[in-house]
Amino acid sequence: MYALSRQWLITPVENYRLLSNFTRQDFSAQYTGSIAGFLWLFLTPIANIAIYSFVFGYVFQLRALPEFRETEFVLFMMLGYLPWFALAESVGKSTSLLIEKAGLITKVKFPVQILPVVCSLVPYMTHVIGFCLLLSYLVFQGYFSALWLWIPVIYLMQFLFTMGLVSIISALSVFLRDLNQLVSLCITIWFFLTPIIYPISLIEDETVRSFFLFNPMHSFVSLYREIVLLGELTYLHLLIITPVSICSYIFGGWFFMRIKHAFGDVL
Repeated sequence: MYALSRQWLITPVENYRLLSNFTRQDFSAQYTGSIAGFLWLFLTPIANIAIYSFVFGYVFQLRALPEFRETEFVLFMMLGYLPWFALAESVGKSTSLLIEKAGLITKVKFPVQILPVVCSLVPYMTHVIGFCLLLSYLVFQGYFSALWLWIPVIYLMQFLFTMGLVSIISALSVFLRDLNQLVSLCITIWFFLTPIIYPISLIEDETVRSFFLFNPMHSFVSLYREIVLLGELTYLHLLIITPVSICSYIFGGWFFMRIKHAFGDVL
């Protein structure tokens, strides 16, 4: 197990140029042929924020949240939605990751373990732009504090957590082709079980609320909101995401390395 885990850890470093080329290719492919090109990186999050502001602020007229310094609901929601969408897109793409690269995997000898890294890295690079735009707006609203220095660390932890899931799901999808539909369903359920479009305070039962601590994304989302909106850091959430992220990354990589030798036979 140690040898496989070590190989998983050092492969992106040893093959940095190959990883960079794959990432650049996948990142550019999203906008190739479009008129606006890379402007969509900024237009899309701005449009999403404007749409949600209109729907929740004007149509539903949702009030500001008193437990978050009277923050407007759309800002509260987007602080959870943007990081969540990075994870959801990465996991959603993972089911077809190796199948789409079947020709490359079976005909060319290269470190296939860099593909889950690329699959996770590109969505996180894309959505971090929208997240930074939102944070920039909140700076001008007077929310900035020294605790914001924790945000890149937490975002990195979420990335490692996601990469572990992507590794496991992409490897299993080679052998279980129905996993695509199951993962899509699970992402939808997971979204509504994470307090993204509602505050956790709506759940009055303390017993039920405690079960949310078993959902790592609840801790990630809560940390973003508490740091940005309240200037606070709940160490319980930090103690949850740190081992979960590291274990997900290490175990996911080990599992991928353990069965990758069989990919060529199935693909």
